[in-house]
Amino acid sequence: MNIEVEIRSFISEQQYNSLLIFFKKNSKFIKEDYQETFYFDCKEDLRIQKNNFYSKIWLKKGKIHDDQREEIEIRFDKNEFEKLEKLFLTLGLKVEIKWFRKRFEFNWDGITVCLDFTKGYGYIIELEKICSEEEKDKELKKLKEKIATLNINITPKEEFDKKFEYYKKNWKELITSSFS
Repeated sequence: MNIEVEIRSFISEQQYNSLLIFFKKNSKFIKEDYQETFYFDCKEDLRIQKNNFYSKIWLKKGKIHDDQREEIEIRFDKNEFEKLEKLFLTLGLKVEIKWFRKRFEFNWDGITVCLDFTKGYGYIIELEKICSEEEKDKELKKLKEKIATLNINITPKEEFDKKFEYYKKNWKELITSSFS
């Protein structure tokens, strides 16, 4: 079973730019990506995404912003995104949220680091490891130690939940009115 262990924090634009320089110098650059992600209005955290490389369906078990979640992902050709959306709409699901994100991804001492800018939502740093159920607590501790070395405080889940709920209610206006 693949468990995604991750921590994340909101950061300023200045921190984002500084961290981008830091990771370009001190880690292995993996990729730059542009992602369009649609969340569906169902009991589970079900999403589809189109990025620069492929399209995918993915399901994250548990609650959004949990530190540890089982993840199920199925990849498709990038051009299949509209068909994936049509499939779920035909099944009666509605698109609840759309995200438009630019992402830089790095490997930093075996940890996946993502620096994100999501239109209408803001700047975020995310540290992630995929591991087994048995390793998840140990890996979470390591991630917390690593982010502390960057002098970044982990944003509390409550703040992420609050901002996510605000975005969920206002995303259509947020993505058309601003870039932050």
